[in-house]
Amino acid sequence: MNQELEQDLKNIDSLLKKAKLQGLAFLESLSERPTSVNQTVVLNSKLNEIGIGAEASLKLFNEKFEILMVSSAGPRFLGFVTGGATPAAILGDWLTTIYDQNTQSTKGQGDISAIIEIETIKLLLDLFDLPDNFIGGFVTGATMSNFTCLAVARQWIGNQNGKDFAKHGVSGEIKIFSATPHSSVVKSLSMLGIGSNNFIKIKLQEGNRESIDLDDLENQAKALNGLPFILISSGGTVNTVDFDDFMAIAKLKEKYNFWWHIDSAFGAFASCSPTYKHLMSGWELADSITIDCHKWLNVPYESAIFLVKEKHKIRQIETFQNSNAPYLGNTFEDLSYLNFLPENSRRLKALPVWFTLNAYGKKGYQEIVENSIEMAISLGEFISESKGFELLAPVRLNNVCFTLRGDENQNKVSDFLFRLNQTGKVFMTPTVYNGKKGIRASFVNWRTTQSDIEIIKSEMLKCLNF
Repeated sequence: MNQELEQDLKNIDSLLKKAKLQGLAFLESLSERPTSVNQTVVLNSKLNEIGIGAEASLKLFNEKFEILMVSSAGPRFLGFVTGGATPAAILGDWLTTIYDQNTQSTKGQGDISAIIEIETIKLLLDLFDLPDNFIGGFVTGATMSNFTCLAVARQWIGNQNGKDFAKHGVSGEIKIFSATPHSSVVKSLSMLGIGSNNFIKIKLQEGNRESIDLDDLENQAKALNGLPFILISSGGTVNTVDFDDFMAIAKLKEKYNFWWHIDSAFGAFASCSPTYKHLMSGWELADSITIDCHKWLNVPYESAIFLVKEKHKIRQIETFQNSNAPYLGNTFEDLSYLNFLPENSRRLKALPVWFTLNAYGKKGYQEIVENSIEMAISLGEFISESKGFELLAPVRLNNVCFTLRGDENQNKVSDFLFRLNQTGKVFMTPTVYNGKKGIRASFVNWRTTQSDIEIIKSEMLKCLNF
């Protein structure tokens, strides 16, 4: 055995204790840790011939890179709809690394950790009050979840036209409708060979909305004269968390032949609250759904699920099956995730989710969701009452979309946001909404409290009066 490896194996207890203490120190200082840094690092391009061992590597990391680690899991990091990680999720994630499973099949010899994934999907369906007629699995994020769902939708479109796109390639025109697709959806269309520009943009509802105009959608559907199409709808848009009318779309599905996909990366969690659950009414009738776990579920990156109706199982297997690998068995006799999603090599992403769901239950997630919304409303009220800021849209759920008050200040928005993020006390992201430069603050972190809102308000006013 390699000398450094042998020594590290002997010292594994000490090494993990050092990592634990360092990790605890980081978690305990999250509220004080900067939300952004401005450090330059000279990168090394030469690898040590012998190796320096794990302890020396930890020391080198701390000297060179540790200072770069911002509090993206902290209570005032409001960019990119970034969640934190609950204690139970951290526990599950650590054990995921320790057990190091390649999650594939639920039966047979070897790793059968997929049974944990199956149970976790069932728990999530229960959390979201969704029926058990969905097949679900874990992928890295919303991009791969949208990709997985839309890949099955693409195969469905081909099947409707007597074609097998998975075997013979995409041919002919694929009609896709959407009003405000997330960038990950557009990216998925590019990766699927459909084309990032190849969708018809449906009009938005009037009244400062980001949701689908249902009259325009029906007119577009009628114009196809019975041709099948794909509808990509929103369960919470990224700027203002607007929701399409799922009940109305479900009625249209009775009249027209289309695949209905809902991108509900974080908006799905509205279903955890009795107060906001109505926003998701009817989503159980969709063909596929995208949900992120590393957002409002508060588990570590990379974690998302796809949900596809079980009745489309054959189309899904046609799309992803490993048909040239006999050791994988019969794809129709044994559920192997290798035949249901893009990746062949996967860590046990379900385990952190399994831990956090069991640890905090429905009540815990109701409280996390409702607290996040309360924090967003609080910041929104401050902005509405301020002389220096204005809301670009109502606070519908957990996002606050705002700008500097007055059109004459549009050219100052970027500088203001730069100064705000430079404080290291809060982090927000830029956006454009209805042609105006804006700023977006997303609340999903379980740690955020009213005291954090007071710090955010104070820093905003300081940067405004700079």
